[in-house]
Formats: sequence, C-alpha cells, structure tokens
Amino acid sequence: MNKIEVFENKYPDRDYYITHVNEEFTSMCPKTGLPDFGVITINYVPDKLCLELKALKYYFLEFRNKGIFYEAVTNQILDDLCSACKPRFMEIIGKFTIRGGIHSTVKAIYDPSNRGKF
Repeated sequence: MNKIEVFENKYPDRDYYITHVNEEFTSMCPKTGLPDFGVITINYVPDKLCLELKALKYYFLEFRNKGIFYEAVTNQILDDLCSACKPRFMEIIGKFTIRGGIHSTVKAIYDPSNRGKF
C-alpha cells in the first residue's frame, strides 16, 4: 500500500470537521473478479495531524485491483487512516453502486468521545 502522508494541523486546540470525498473509488469483487464502484466519504476531526490529499489519492488507487468486500474495504480505510493521522473522530462512508438490483452503504466509525452517531 502507498504510504498515507500527513501534515501538521495548525489548529490542534480547536474541534473542526474535515470532509474528503472520492467519487471515483474502485475495487474488485473477491467472488467474481468484477469491478466494484463507489463513493468513499471521509469525515474527521483532526488532532495534531491532517491527511495529505495527493498521497490519499494514490492510497485509494491501490484498491483498484484488490479483491475485497465492501465491509472490509470500508473498515480497512478507517483503520489505515486512523493509524496515520490519529484523529479525535473519524467516519468512513462507502456508498457502492447497484449490483444485481442492490446498492450498499457501509459506515465505519472511530469515536472515542462519542462525537458522532450512527
């Protein structure tokens, strides 16, 4: 996986939300090998570090040829991004396109102080 880069938060004493949206997320179905398409939304409250966007873009590209279920990819993104920037709060929302008449949304949350709600 590409390294997720971070930079210093200039306002570490303030709670504020950052939202990043990747509208061109792709991965591969581990059962069929067919491509899966979706929108990944990252909402987080930074602590001392923020996510750097160019590296984040290349991180997402690593999933293009990876066979992984929706639930796993959403939770892996949460784990990887939390590990990199150690936020106060983070949620990852994966909205995946219709396959067989069903569309899926998966939300994974890191919330040690109960800032967010399902």
